Amino acid sequence: MLFSVSFRASFPITLYELGIVFTTYNSQNVMSQLIHFEYHRPGIGKTVYDEWLVLDRPDVKVLLQKDYSGPDVDVAGSRILDSGAPMVWFVFPDSWHDIGRFHLSDGTFTGWYTNLCKPVQFEDDTWIAHDLFLDLWQFAAGDVSWLDENEFAEAAKTGLVDRQLKKQILNQRALIDLQVKLDAWPPPIAKDIDLVQAEALLGT
Repeated sequence: MLFSVSFRASFPITLYELGIVFTTYNSQNVMSQLIHFEYHRPGIGKTVYDEWLVLDRPDVKVLLQKDYSGPDVDVAGSRILDSGAPMVWFVFPDSWHDIGRFHLSDGTFTGWYTNLCKPVQFEDDTWIAHDLFLDLWQFAAGDVSWLDENEFAEAAKTGLVDRQLKKQILNQRALIDLQVKLDAWPPPIAKDIDLVQAEALLGT
């Protein structure tokens, strides 16, 4: 689910409080279960992340990773993730991507990380995903850039990614690029459920 940079209620219930509109979700769909997320990187190996499943719907699963323990991550000279930072991941069954909301360790939201991967396999409390190299970073301020393009090209050249899989990856990228141009990426739920809501769902 992570990367190699320099180096994822049946319906929303809208509430009104003090004139502020915010969204929560039906508690019957909340399942605060610890998930062991196996992330496989071709040519590198497997990493397991422990994350809390805070929302479980047929179309999307929301995970809260309380504290990131990897190296600091920078994009275009800006820090987007550091040690101890929380992350909120959105896993879409049968989709070739997941999306993360990234923060700094003080909780500052930095942007969305779209990770291209094979559809996640669900095996009870163990979920398995396979990385597909390319990732899209969207700063909270709006700038967008694709990451790890050189690694993807090298993987295709050496055979880690075959022709059919390369075509699938590039098709997925084209679809996301189109949504970005339409100002429709990331999907609404990745904007609606922020860190505060994910933490509240965990406590439900």
